[in-house]
Amino acid sequence: MNSKTKLIYMFEEGGKEMKDLLGGKGAGLAEMRKLGLPVPHGFIITTEACIMYQKDGKFPAGMLEDALDALKNVEKSSGKKFGDAEHPLLVSVRSGAPVSMPGMMDTILNVGLNDETVKGLAKATGNTRFSLDSYRRLKQMFGNVVLGIPHDDFEGVISSVKKKSGKRSDMDLGEKELNTIIEHFDNVYRNHGFQFPKDPYEQLKMAIKAVFDSWNSERAIAYRELNNIPETLGTAVNIVTMVFGNMGNDSATGVAFTRNPNTGDNQIMGEYLKNAQGEDVVAGIRTPLEIWMMKDEFPEAWKEFERCSALLEKHYKDMQDIEFTIEKGKFYLLQTRSGKRSARAEVKIAVDMAEEKLIDKKEAIMRVTPKTLDTLFHPQVKKDGSEKILGKGLAASPGAAYGEIVFSSDRAIQLASEGRNVILVRPETTADDVRGMSASEGFLTQKGGMTSHAAVVARAMGKPAVVGVESMSVDISGRSLTIGEVSLNEGSTITVDGTSGEFILGKTQVEKPRADHYVEKLLNWADEFRTLGVRANANTPDEADLARKNGGEGIGLARTERMFLGNERIGIMRAMIMSRTRDDRKRQLDMLLPMQIHDFTEFFRTMEGYPVIIRLLDPPLHEFLPDKEGTLNKLYKLKFSLLNSKDPVEMDRILHEIAQETELLLVIKNLEEFNPMLGFRGCRLGISFPEIYEMQVTAIIKAAINVQSEGKKILPEIMIPLVGTERELEVLRENLEKVARNVMGRHEIDYKFGTMIEIPRACITADRIAKHADFFSFGTNDLTQMTFGYSRDDAEGKFMGKYLDSGILPHDPFRTVDFDGVGELMKMAVEKGRKGNKKLEVGICGEQGGDPETVEFCHRIGLDYVSASPFRIPIARLAAARAALQYGK
Repeated sequence: MNSKTKLIYMFEEGGKEMKDLLGGKGAGLAEMRKLGLPVPHGFIITTEACIMYQKDGKFPAGMLEDALDALKNVEKSSGKKFGDAEHPLLVSVRSGAPVSMPGMMDTILNVGLNDETVKGLAKATGNTRFSLDSYRRLKQMFGNVVLGIPHDDFEGVISSVKKKSGKRSDMDLGEKELNTIIEHFDNVYRNHGFQFPKDPYEQLKMAIKAVFDSWNSERAIAYRELNNIPETLGTAVNIVTMVFGNMGNDSATGVAFTRNPNTGDNQIMGEYLKNAQGEDVVAGIRTPLEIWMMKDEFPEAWKEFERCSALLEKHYKDMQDIEFTIEKGKFYLLQTRSGKRSARAEVKIAVDMAEEKLIDKKEAIMRVTPKTLDTLFHPQVKKDGSEKILGKGLAASPGAAYGEIVFSSDRAIQLASEGRNVILVRPETTADDVRGMSASEGFLTQKGGMTSHAAVVARAMGKPAVVGVESMSVDISGRSLTIGEVSLNEGSTITVDGTSGEFILGKTQVEKPRADHYVEKLLNWADEFRTLGVRANANTPDEADLARKNGGEGIGLARTERMFLGNERIGIMRAMIMSRTRDDRKRQLDMLLPMQIHDFTEFFRTMEGYPVIIRLLDPPLHEFLPDKEGTLNKLYKLKFSLLNSKDPVEMDRILHEIAQETELLLVIKNLEEFNPMLGFRGCRLGISFPEIYEMQVTAIIKAAINVQSEGKKILPEIMIPLVGTERELEVLRENLEKVARNVMGRHEIDYKFGTMIEIPRACITADRIAKHADFFSFGTNDLTQMTFGYSRDDAEGKFMGKYLDSGILPHDPFRTVDFDGVGELMKMAVEKGRKGNKKLEVGICGEQGGDPETVEFCHRIGLDYVSASPFRIPIARLAAARAALQYGK
C-alpha cells in the first residue's frame, strides 16, 4: 500500500456493516458479492478519502496509485485491460454516500473509451453500433458531469442529427449518425474551451475528482439540508466493471423495488428499458416498460431477478431498491439499498414484515418516523363530480396539492418565498430541481416512470406527484403546458392528485384521511411500549371527541377562556367585568354557571375514565372587552349624531349610549396594561377576584357529580395558571378546596389541584410549590417567552427566520423545546418538584407537546405525559414509543 490509511477496498473485502466507510452503494455491492450474487468486479474509494480531499483540495497521498493497483486486480478478474485497443476494460465511476441521496451526486459511465478503444470494443463484441453509442454516451456524460457543459448543448446536437436523418428516437440512430454526433460533440467541447481527454487514465482521474466534487454540489447541499444529513459524511467512489444494457434488444437495464414503494403491497414493482443504460431509466427521458414484461422478453434473466430480489429482501429485512443490467441475456446486479417509499407504504411494509416475522414489533416501530406519520395525514382530493380533470399520468407519490403552475425551479423558489402555493411542471425533473421541488407543493412531469427522479424524490419529501403524462406537452421557454385542447400558462391553478394520478383544473376540495388498519395496528404496538401518557389540548367537546378517537388518554389542557366567547356569553362576561361590586359580579357569574356546567359535563362524558385538566381563567380581563380604538370611534360617532339630532327621544337614546360607552372606555383604560403577558392575569386575577375561580370550580364539581351519577368514572384536575410563588398556590387552593367540598356535600369526587409551570421562578422554587400541588404541567409557550425574553407573536414575523437561517438558534424554540435553556429549567422543576412531593404528576401542555423531539426529551427527563393538539396525538404516541425503545423505560 502506498497510503498510510487504507482508502481502497476491493468488493471482496467489504460488507454491509461498512456502510459509513464504503458508502451505501459500495457496502451493498460488497455484500452482494459476499452472498455470491452476480455483481461485476470492482473496488471502492472510501468516504475517508473524500473527506481528506474536501479538506486539502487534492487527492490523499498514494490514493490514486492504490486505485490503479486495484484496477489491475479488476483487469485480472475480467480478462480485459484498461485502455487496451484490442480488449478494453471499461468502468463506471459512481458516487455512494453512507445515506441514500438518490440522483444528488454524479455518475460517469463507459470510462476508458477513446478513438482507439472504441474500435477494439466494436471488434470484441462484433457490434459497432453499440460501441459508438457507448462512446457517444461517455462524451456527453463526461462533458456535462465532469466539465459542467450544459446538457442541452449535447441534446441539441442529437436533435439536429435526428431531424436531418429523419430518425425519431435515439434508438433509431445508426452508425453513420452516431459517428456524426461524436464528431460534433468535439465542437461542443471546443465551444466551451475544453477538449475531451483521450487518455483513459486521465478520464478516470477526472471522473473520480468530479464525484468527490459532487458531494458539495448545490443540489447535494440542498438535499442534505432538507433531510438533515451531516455534511461531514463524504461520498465513496465505486469503480465498477461496465456491463452493457445497450448491446441490442437482448440487453436491458432497469430499476426495481422488492415491494410497491407507493402502496406497500408485497409485490415487485419496477421498470426497465431495452437497449439502454441505467441513467436512461432514472432520468425519465424514455418511458420504460413495466417490470413484469421481463418475464416474457427475458425469461432466464427474470428467474435470476426474482431469486436475487427475494434473497436480498430476506437478507436485509427491508424492502430493497435494486438496479440491474441484462447484457446479452445475462443478469447483473449493480446496486441494492433500502428503498425510498411513501408514508403509507412505510407503515404497511413495517407492519407486514413484523407479521411475516422478518422483523419484530420494536423494529417496526423504529422503522416508521413521526415525520412519516405526519405526512400520512396529508390531504386527499374530495371529489363531488364537478371537477374538470385535465389528464392522468402515473400516481407516483400520494396526497393532494393545489397551486399556481411554474416551469422552473428558480420561479418556484421565488413565488414560494412570497407565500404562494406552486406546482412545479417539468418535461422531467433532474437532480438540479431539488430546491424548486422543496419549495413546491407538488409536481407534474411529462416524462418518467415510477422509478424516475421526480417519483423517488417526491416520495422522500412526502409530496404528491403525477409523472409520465405523455399526452401533455410542456413548453419550458413559453412557460406553458398543453393537453388536448387546453393550454395553461404560468400562474394558472391546478390540483395534483398523487393518489389517483390525475391533475385537475383549478383548486379542488381536499379532506384529511383517517388512519387505516395498518396505522392503527402500528400505533397499538406503540402503546405497548411507550411509558409516556398522551393527552390532548382541547377547548371544545368536539375536539375532545376527536382526541379520544385518535388515542388521547385524557385532556391535558382545556382552556376555559374560549368558552366565554360565544354570542350568548360574551355580553354576560363583559357585564361581569364592568360590575363595581362583588355581589354584582356574582350575579353575572351565576348566569354563566349553568353554561360552564354544561361545557364541563360534555368534556367528562367524552373522556370517561381519563383525567381532564381544566385551566381556570388565565388571560387578562381586557381581552373580553372591545378594543379601545373601536370604542373611541363609536363615541365620536355618537357625539356627532347627537350634535346633528333634533329629536328629543333620539337624543335621550344617544345620551344613554354615550354614558354606556364612556363607562366601558373607563373600564378599558383601567384594565389597560403596558405588558399584558406579564400583567393582571392567571392566579393574580383569581386572587383579586376570587368569585371567578369559585364559580368555575363550582361548575367543575357539579359537572363531575352529574356525570358520575350516570355511572361513569370521572377524574377532574383543576389547574391554577401562572403561579410564581408557593403562597399564590397555597392561598388559592385553600379557598377553592372549601368551595369544592361545599359543592360535593355527600358525594365523593376524586379531584386534583395543580398548576401550570410557565414562569422561570416557579421552576427554581418547584420544591416549595409542589407541597401545595397534586400535579405540574409545563406551559412551554410562556416559559419559552419568559426565558428568552421573546414575544412569540413578534418573533415569528420579525427575526426568528433570520436567527434560524444564520444558525443563531438550531430550531424555533416555540415549536421544539429549547433543550439547553428551557429544558434545563424543566429538568430542575421535575427534580425539585418530586423532592417536595413524591406523588407529583408532571406533564407538558404547550404547543411543543406534539413535537417528536420534544416528546423524546420529555421521556428522558421523566415526565408522566405529554399533551398535544388532537391531530398530533398519533404522532406523539409513536414518538413516545420510539423514545422508550431508544432510551429505555
